[in-house]
Amino acid sequence: MQQNKLYVGNFPYSVDEAQLRTLFEPYGEISELAMIMDRDTGRPKGFAFITFASQEAAEKALEQNGRDLGGRPLRVNVAMEREPHGGAGGHRGGGSRYPR
Repeated sequence: MQQNKLYVGNFPYSVDEAQLRTLFEPYGEISELAMIMDRDTGRPKGFAFITFASQEAAEKALEQNGRDLGGRPLRVNVAMEREPHGGAGGHRGGGSRYPR
């Protein structure tokens, strides 16, 4: 599990990538910042993933959890990797609905 990647959420939609960088760069080098955008509107969804160059920097940046940003308390925690989904496309298995 990657311990230097953080989930940052609950920030106002008006916050941009530059503002997040300014807020988190004092903790250490940011190797990647992925701001999640709405695919239909192209606007930010209010959360991002920030990967730091070191685990120590990420641990220090966790102190931003609860900090007020634009009237909203930030949620900052270690990002959890999603479990890979099978390629079943929603099929849950099982038998046919109809008897043979």
